[in-house]
Amino acid sequence: MQLSVNGSDTFIATGGKPFDPSLPAVVMLHGAGFDSSTWALHSRWFAHHGFAVLAPDLPGHGRSAGKPLATIAEMADWTADLIAAAGASKARLIGHSMGSLIALETSARHPDKVSGLALIGTAATMTVGPDLLKAAEANDAAAIDMVSIWGLGFKAELGGSLAPGLWMHQGAQRVLQEAKPGVLYNDLNACNAYQNALAAAAAVKVPATFILGERDMMTPAKAGKTLAAATPNARTVVLPGAGHMMMVEQPDELLAALR
Repeated sequence: MQLSVNGSDTFIATGGKPFDPSLPAVVMLHGAGFDSSTWALHSRWFAHHGFAVLAPDLPGHGRSAGKPLATIAEMADWTADLIAAAGASKARLIGHSMGSLIALETSARHPDKVSGLALIGTAATMTVGPDLLKAAEANDAAAIDMVSIWGLGFKAELGGSLAPGLWMHQGAQRVLQEAKPGVLYNDLNACNAYQNALAAAAAVKVPATFILGERDMMTPAKAGKTLAAATPNARTVVLPGAGHMMMVEQPDELLAALR
């Protein structure tokens, strides 16, 4: 569906059912350079099991208008505005990578809008290497190669997609290639600059689930466990053999952890 958030046209996937604000709401936040297609499988499960789903393309991403927001704090404020614009009072936030930082910061800045957290592929700090930042700033295809190679676990790079005929590596590359110039750099820079994760984690008042990939090269499980240890009421699930892109690498195992 299309929804105006702060006067800007925003595309939101709802999992195949109209958004119903009378149901428990779930907001699904994608990672750097990606869009709502990240949640193609999981949004449908929630929408067909009693939840109202909002899986937005963040501003400037995918089919959403506007410019990308420059900081995690701005993205968090926007997420709170999205919940209000949809007519929901609060929502469970599910975020992957950059989206996990947005979800965490939203819970710190707007606790009245958040009923629960699920943080996937997260870390206390998301430092981005200078070579990747430089390539992304130059809109160099090497940045897309680095993200897609480092993002998938070893087994996923050899094949193994549950959807016949699909190649997970090229699928990730294609989404990143479709992003507007500057979007990937904007997002990576926002992650690299964000330093409030531990403080935000300590302030969490709702149940939080941390879902980490055992072989995640972008946000190693050890770093995610450090953030989980700073979060009250947290539980941690480590998916054996998974890399960073758990939504496509191990969709069933991820869903079980989210449920």
